[in-house]
Amino acid sequence: MAPNVLCLPGNVSAFRVTLALLLLLSLLLHPISAGHDYHDALRKSILFFEGQRSGKLPPDQRLKWRRDSALHDGYTAGVDLTGGYYDAGDNIKFGFPMAFTTTLLAWSVIDFGRTMGPELKNTVRAVKWGTDYLLKATAVPDVVFVQVGDPYSDHNCWERPEDMDTSRAVYKIDKNHPGSDVAGETAAALAAASIVFRSRDPAYSRLLLNRAVRVFEFADRHRGAYSASLRSAVCPFYCDVNGFQDELLWGAAWLHKASRRRVYREYIVRNEVVLRAGDTINEFGWDNKHAGINVLISKEVLMGKADYFQSFKQNADEFICSILPGLSHPQVQYSPGGLIFKPGGSNMQHVTSLSFLLLAYSNYLSHANKVVPCVQTSASPVFLKQLAKRQVDYILGDNPLMMSYMVGYGARYPQRIHHRGSSLPSVQVHPAHIGCKAGSRYFLSPNPNPNLLVGAVVGGPNSSDAFPDSRPFFQESEPTTYINAPLVGLLAYFSAHY
Repeated sequence: MAPNVLCLPGNVSAFRVTLALLLLLSLLLHPISAGHDYHDALRKSILFFEGQRSGKLPPDQRLKWRRDSALHDGYTAGVDLTGGYYDAGDNIKFGFPMAFTTTLLAWSVIDFGRTMGPELKNTVRAVKWGTDYLLKATAVPDVVFVQVGDPYSDHNCWERPEDMDTSRAVYKIDKNHPGSDVAGETAAALAAASIVFRSRDPAYSRLLLNRAVRVFEFADRHRGAYSASLRSAVCPFYCDVNGFQDELLWGAAWLHKASRRRVYREYIVRNEVVLRAGDTINEFGWDNKHAGINVLISKEVLMGKADYFQSFKQNADEFICSILPGLSHPQVQYSPGGLIFKPGGSNMQHVTSLSFLLLAYSNYLSHANKVVPCVQTSASPVFLKQLAKRQVDYILGDNPLMMSYMVGYGARYPQRIHHRGSSLPSVQVHPAHIGCKAGSRYFLSPNPNPNLLVGAVVGGPNSSDAFPDSRPFFQESEPTTYINAPLVGLLAYFSAHY
């Protein structure tokens, strides 16, 4: 192990030194395969988003077993809400995770697009599929349409998206029913994507940024959590547990990065304490942006351009220290096989999002020639990259089960994922309508899914590295867009550097 990977001061007890080194060795020197084709995994991770598309599919659609679906979304509300992504294995369009997915895809392009090679154009298309929908959802001033489809009727059926006959009810937030969380995340997605399209399509970029400004102003002016007024529709599926304050800072951070306007810098500094930037610093996902806020803003501090953001760098350093193996926070554990594990379902969402931040921050540190100082150790950018790579390698097959958790990658991967379209016969094979309850036999079947949802990364194994390859175990076997989105950036980097 390179001496610059981890520095342990001499005053640490022998026990903690030994524990930390053993855990580090198990993570970094764990028996691994001959190597991974990161570019192939990158290509597949992006292809997955085509399998999640809703609406009218384009002529260049590559996953051919999918067909047009939900072509009348928004009709009952007098708006066009076609397009966008199904977030997981169901047929609902949830705006909160869709916006987060779009933000992370855009961040992946911003930080790692130069290493994506020929897959860059496909990633940019994936971003635009999300932003085209978010523009529709925010077309009416002071209104954001945040969901299409009744989740209870949908979850009571096992239907292909092409056959949907359940309610496509439309849910929105407005001045009387605020949702600063989902609106703040939507503003972040639009602002981040405006950077992606700044040179590629300047007019589209300006449209995205102007819309982000308007949506953020609405989110900030009418504060509240969207699950307070939409609880029956969004809970327990994408209920806001963490509060809306972090999304306001997150939206402001991306608007500052995209526009360079002083008003957003002042907003961030003025509201840092009020909006609790230092809370739950080791969380990052669709409902909690704290670690992401601190890492994103810290880049400017490390570049020597923003001393007024110094506290965010301190928070980012604390985030890194909280997830180091052997020294990690009680809320962040490692499985015996070396996988980051946090309580709750769909653990891979934590693995990919936290690993993305490890890699992004390591790059920022490298350019500034800095390390992260912790109480009992300091971690170099090299070590952070190795820790992130270890997580990616675990996903791709370097784990106790020697199973890739990405569908279609490697010799062994999940065969019975919790995904309606993948598990039911395709329209091409079975043109006749398959009704709500008629799909149950496919859900309960022990047979592998007939349609390969290439690139889908499932929720993953439990804390003991065990994985039931079974549709009913949805927390382990269901893929989501917000698992894949941060993985795109990770794979792009590793495809170019390993």
